[in-house]
Amino acid sequence: MKILIVEDEPSLRELMYKTLLQERYVVETAGTYLEASLKITDYSYDCILLDIMLPDGNGLKLLDDLKKQHKQESVIIISAKDSIDDKVSGLELGADDYLPKPFHLAELNARIKSVMRRRWGNGDMSIQLGNIRIEPDSFRVFIAGKEIELLKKEYDILLYFMNRPNHLIDKAALAEAVWGDHIDQSDNFYFVYAQVKNLRQQLKKAGADVEIRSIYGFGYKIVICNNESTGKQ
Repeated sequence: MKILIVEDEPSLRELMYKTLLQERYVVETAGTYLEASLKITDYSYDCILLDIMLPDGNGLKLLDDLKKQHKQESVIIISAKDSIDDKVSGLELGADDYLPKPFHLAELNARIKSVMRRRWGNGDMSIQLGNIRIEPDSFRVFIAGKEIELLKKEYDILLYFMNRPNHLIDKAALAEAVWGDHIDQSDNFYFVYAQVKNLRQQLKKAGADVEIRSIYGFGYKIVICNNESTGKQ
C-alpha cells in the first residue's frame, strides 16, 4: 500500500516516514504545498496524510484539488489546527478522517488501517479473490485455506492486483505503486517482470485458482482461471 505524507515539519515528517516504512508501506513525502500538488497530480496513492498548515498554501485547497481531479485516494487530515470549522471543512471536502496533533504513532497506524478497511469494503480488512485471501493487517496470504509465505515485493504486487481484479494493469503504474514515485520513469521494467514471474510460480505451486496474465504491449491482468479465454500470454 502506498502512502503520501504531506507535512512541513521535518522531524515529524521523518518520524512518520520511518514508522510507516516499518509497517511495510511504500511511503513518499512532501514538505510544501507545491511539492504535494505536483505529486498528487503526477502519481496515485492509497492514502494521503495531509497537514493543513503548509508554508506556501492551505492543505484544504490540496484536498479540494484532489477531488476536482476525481482521484480516489483516502485522506486523513493531520493538523495542529484543531478547530471545529477546519474539521468540518475537511470532512465536507471528502477527507476520510481527522487526527489532531500531537498524536501517538500507534494511533496514526490504526487510523490508516481503519480508513483502508472502509475503502476495501464493509469494514473487513481481508481481501478475497478465488481461493486466495489476503489479510493486510497481518500481511498474511492464504490459498485454499493454507497460509503461504511471500517475499515483500511479491506480497505487495499480489495485494495491488487483488484490489483490481480483472483490470488491465499498466506495468509503469504497477512499478510506481510497489517501488515508489519516479520508478515509472525507468528505462526498462525487468525488475517488475522478475518479481511477477516469481509470484506466478508461488501461486501455481500453492494451487491458486487465480492467475496473473500478461497482456501484450500493456501489462497484466489478474483473473480467476477459466473466467477468460483470451489475452493469455
